[in-house]
Amino acid sequence: MKRTRPSEIKSLLAERDIQPSRVLGQNFLIDHNILEIILDSAHLATDDTVLEIGPGLGVLTEHLVKRAHRVIAIEKDPRLAAYLREAFADRPNLSLIEGDALAQDLPKLLADEAISHVVSNLPYSSGTRMLIDMIHADARPLRLVVMLQLDVAERLTAIPGSKAYGLVSILAQTYYDILIRKTVSATCFYPPPDVRSALVEFFRLPKTRVELRNPQHWQALTKWCFSQRRKQMHTILQRAPKDVVSQPGSVAEVLHGIGIAPDQRPESIAVEKWGELSNRLCGD
Repeated sequence: MKRTRPSEIKSLLAERDIQPSRVLGQNFLIDHNILEIILDSAHLATDDTVLEIGPGLGVLTEHLVKRAHRVIAIEKDPRLAAYLREAFADRPNLSLIEGDALAQDLPKLLADEAISHVVSNLPYSSGTRMLIDMIHADARPLRLVVMLQLDVAERLTAIPGSKAYGLVSILAQTYYDILIRKTVSATCFYPPPDVRSALVEFFRLPKTRVELRNPQHWQALTKWCFSQRRKQMHTILQRAPKDVVSQPGSVAEVLHGIGIAPDQRPESIAVEKWGELSNRLCGD
């Protein structure tokens, strides 16, 4: 069957008595051109191990198993998981995990399976959380090619001073170069989602933009500051909990030392500066 042909998708779903679930974010890709762009962006080699989250009816899976050494797919819907087991029974390089990707230990899975690539049409409701878990893993993938909500894609790629720039921008850009490869119309999916979509590429940096002395402190610092993003940095840090700033009296000196003005707001500070700030504040 041609998995990007709407009539065949609808027929298959009817045969299986499956109604696409909005709760599960089941919007099946039906545009062959977008499929080709996803596959081209992945740059897969025959020795790569790929993670696919939410394979659905296998529109991507069908091609991933032909191009990669191994594909690990996580499908939450037991009806779709049963279909995938039947449809790809002749593909021993596909390992199917039936369950919620959010319930998996994704960092452990990346390490244990030596996953080099993530290629997925991610569930829009939970995709951001999965992304953050994966890009902060010790064994973070070399490349991710994922479909996301357009507004999430814009936050991931935002530059300092822009309206979209925020915590997610910093958490992702510290480890990856990120670009929006293509915006994708709702008509490319069945059923069409209520939001606009974008195909986003992540390229792992050879090393982080700033070598972090304490990644946990860096995350706590950025989370605290962006929870009060309309305030000035000196004020935010003076009021920070001790696990973020142990010596509030030194805040002005620290800010000056790395070139951050006391009256700057969080959304105006570059990714690299957040790493430097954490390194100065985290203590020994």
